[in-house]
Amino acid sequence: MKQKILFVLSLLFGLMFINAGLNKFFNYMPAPKDMPADLMKVMGAAMQIEWLMPLVGLAEVLGGLLFIPSKTRALGAIILFPVMVGIVLTNAMYAPSGFAIVAPLLAVHLWVIVENREKYAAMIK
Repeated sequence: MKQKILFVLSLLFGLMFINAGLNKFFNYMPAPKDMPADLMKVMGAAMQIEWLMPLVGLAEVLGGLLFIPSKTRALGAIILFPVMVGIVLTNAMYAPSGFAIVAPLLAVHLWVIVENREKYAAMIK
């Protein structure tokens, strides 16, 4: 039962990151109109670095695809970890109201990392 729940959550998590990554390339989701001014400045500055958003988008799509199957989930979690840290820090500093969405994502991500901790042991040693 636990594995089925983890698969469903991983599927949703992966699809959310695939969607976010594809949006970086095709820009089909408009930015919310009620974004804080400071966050708009930060996002505008990040957009000025031409290679940054495509790189983040590529990491999100690749990580999201790898996060879905259980065989590659540990690798997907590692690829998405820096992106997730950025999401958490951005919400903490500029848009704390977004934690209603970020907290469950972070919980799923940490659950996958903990479930796959034996696969990461070789990297730490």
